[in-house]
Amino acid sequence: MLTRTMMSPIRRIHPYTGLMLILALAPAAAAQTAKKRIAVLDFDYGTVQSGVAALFGQNVDVGKGIADLLVERFVKDGTYSVIERKALDKILAEQNFSNSDRADSTSAAKIGKVLGVSAILVGSITQFGRDDKSTNLGGLGGVGGRFGLGGVGKKDSKASVAITARLVNVDTAEIVAVATGKGESKRSGASLLGAGGGGGKLGAGAYDMSSSNFGATILGEATMQAVDEVATGIVGQAGKLPTVTVEIDGLVADVSGNTLVLNVGTKGGVTVGAHLAVKRVARTIKDPATGKVLREISEAVGVATVTEADEVSSVATFSGAGTPKVGDKVAAQ
Repeated sequence: MLTRTMMSPIRRIHPYTGLMLILALAPAAAAQTAKKRIAVLDFDYGTVQSGVAALFGQNVDVGKGIADLLVERFVKDGTYSVIERKALDKILAEQNFSNSDRADSTSAAKIGKVLGVSAILVGSITQFGRDDKSTNLGGLGGVGGRFGLGGVGKKDSKASVAITARLVNVDTAEIVAVATGKGESKRSGASLLGAGGGGGKLGAGAYDMSSSNFGATILGEATMQAVDEVATGIVGQAGKLPTVTVEIDGLVADVSGNTLVLNVGTKGGVTVGAHLAVKRVARTIKDPATGKVLREISEAVGVATVTEADEVSSVATFSGAGTPKVGDKVAAQ
């Protein structure tokens, strides 16, 4: 039986005080659950390019295909927050980095700085095609729009894909994680892309490697296995990266319909594709003795999605129930 002296005193917390405690703890909780932001560059495939061209009948950017597959894996896993493809392509075009530059750790770090990410994933495709090492990778030739063995004596072969990946810390340009993936099809066949060279739509050098058609081919089977191994390896080393918290503090400088011009750009942490909260100061609380502003009470207006950004300004598309005005504040969500 508990006596009165043994029980801890019960303290009543005023509702307002309780709310302030929750608000004070919220940033700490958010920081603990913040994901580490990364970007995935297209993989270099120069080593296997000639074989790829023979396999598909023209040059196909399989490096982009591998990168897209890895992005899908990372998004589904949820360990990382991944920069979307449109934002990445825009930055690469603005910075005018060549494909060879992008594979360099220092160049990758510079791209990452602009994007505001913790790390950049770069990599190479070292094998993409037949498991027969005596022939060129790919090892197939196009005949009348259909893929056959192109004179290779071996009638049946397995597909083999090998890739390597490096995760680069954008602050130090240091390679903080390395992963390799090797995939080999369980099946063998005369065509790596299925009967008659099928497996997906091909046009103007664009090939959808994420399609179910490609995944069902023996080459697709080997590719998915290699990608899964790399994704697992990089996810397992997430603890080696710092979490980047981007603080954005800006104002709406111009409003034209749902298009906003903001007075903050890449120097202030803004990146293309970022979603910023648009807020309006509804009430200002001042110290009655000194007149100093103690705090501002803001109300939500909507969301600004950044479509363009230079060093000192940015353009965003507004969405939300409110009506934005010049002078509204913008901040990271």
